[in-house]
Amino acid sequence: MSAFGKKNGLGGNRPSFGVAKPMNGGGSKGSDNSETDNKHGSEGGEQFPPIDSVPLPGEQQKADNPSPKESDAMARLSERSQPLAEAGDKDEGFGASVHKIKEQVLPRLLERVDPEAAATLNKEELTEEFRPIIMEVLTELKLTLNRREQFALEKVLVDELLGFGPLEELLQNPDISDIMVNGPEQTYIEIKGKLEIAPIQFRDEEHLFQIAQRIVNMVGRRVDQTTPLADARLADGSRVNVIVPPLSLKGTAISIRKFSEKPITLDMMQGFGSMSVQMCTALKIAGACRFNVVISGGTGSGKTTMLNAMSKMIDPGERVLTIEDAAELRLQQPHWLPLETRPPNLEGEGAITIGDLVKNALRMRPDRIILGEIRGAECFDLLAAMNTGHDGSMCTLHANSPRECLGRMENMILMGDIKIPKEAISRQIAESVDLIVQVKRLRDGSRRTTNITEVIGMEGDVIVTQELFKYQYIDEDADGKIIGEYQSAGLRPYTLDKARQYGFDQPLLEACL
Repeated sequence: MSAFGKKNGLGGNRPSFGVAKPMNGGGSKGSDNSETDNKHGSEGGEQFPPIDSVPLPGEQQKADNPSPKESDAMARLSERSQPLAEAGDKDEGFGASVHKIKEQVLPRLLERVDPEAAATLNKEELTEEFRPIIMEVLTELKLTLNRREQFALEKVLVDELLGFGPLEELLQNPDISDIMVNGPEQTYIEIKGKLEIAPIQFRDEEHLFQIAQRIVNMVGRRVDQTTPLADARLADGSRVNVIVPPLSLKGTAISIRKFSEKPITLDMMQGFGSMSVQMCTALKIAGACRFNVVISGGTGSGKTTMLNAMSKMIDPGERVLTIEDAAELRLQQPHWLPLETRPPNLEGEGAITIGDLVKNALRMRPDRIILGEIRGAECFDLLAAMNTGHDGSMCTLHANSPRECLGRMENMILMGDIKIPKEAISRQIAESVDLIVQVKRLRDGSRRTTNITEVIGMEGDVIVTQELFKYQYIDEDADGKIIGEYQSAGLRPYTLDKARQYGFDQPLLEACL
């Protein structure tokens, strides 16, 4: 009788536990019947081989003949895991030799120049005044320069005294879109979406800090140890951010986002491959028909460029107000008034926020209110403007998808002191926003309009959206360039009635279908 109340041996010829064939390849050690054990072991090994030795279907072929794409990917991983090569010697070419001469000439030049008088001259006049003085200094130092070196030295010295020093040559290069200074010894630039080291260097941390102060002082702001962060802009509208020690551990850091001298239009973006012809038409109609548009995307994805391009479609007779922390927008309209926030003073008072400017803008009879970027509770003020007769208002914000964009807008309003239920906030967003344009910078450096999404309304407590266009990734070519296609959902636009008021209903319908 077993422990379970059954007699041993019941169950016919079924073997009891412990007499099954061994599942490993070899027989038991020390067994007398080795042939039987080996036979059973061989059968067991063939019947139940180790799990990690069984290839999945098609896996053996992949292991023997990996595809070129897999081989390339693994080669990139292997290369990236190798230690970085040590930096070589510094450039000793023409630019480096001029830099060395400048270090010798500049102190003697400053002894002969009145800084106050020099500040009243422009670059051309200062260059003419400097030319004979530079020749005197070179004679004293017993240095002989050819014509090319002399012109280069004059330019470097004038840039040092009136411009932004080594940054000047980078700012004048139209191919450079971003400049990132990481302390006095390291500067990176972005060309066609790719980062590379720049062939410039600052004398020391003090030299770099002076240039950073010169940039922010131009727009009436300051940067020092008590105010180590500053946003500013250059004369051409380029965006500048400065962060200094003790927050930056490598020294003063300057980030400059350059803007194109020639205004970029939607047609130009379509020619660059940033959108399809149908998407370009839909965005033109959205700008002309006063849709309320939110442009969403990550850092450097082209949100401000898209906003500038869409502003070209605004009727010249409309009064447009732009509100930003640092005035970067360059609208292409005659009746345009830019407004800019003000940071607090040394006592921490006197700050004017975006929310304050939005409230004041409502009293300035605007047709459209455009916010450069919303980051907080001012989102509620913008929605209020959209709902109070200022159709065609636009803004940008950071988000990775249209759905996330709506969630961020809800969260930004909740960050404020406004005591409103979340359902009411969602309803106001759904009633205010017409279109979400999602832009993205892909890993090959290209910028694409990846989604154009309509906000339809509410269903319960959820905001309902409808995707009109999207960018579908397909593959990557041998040069690392991403290949994809723009797809239309073929849906009837919900904003068709609004476009009909301006006579653009048929073109919008044809573009979307």
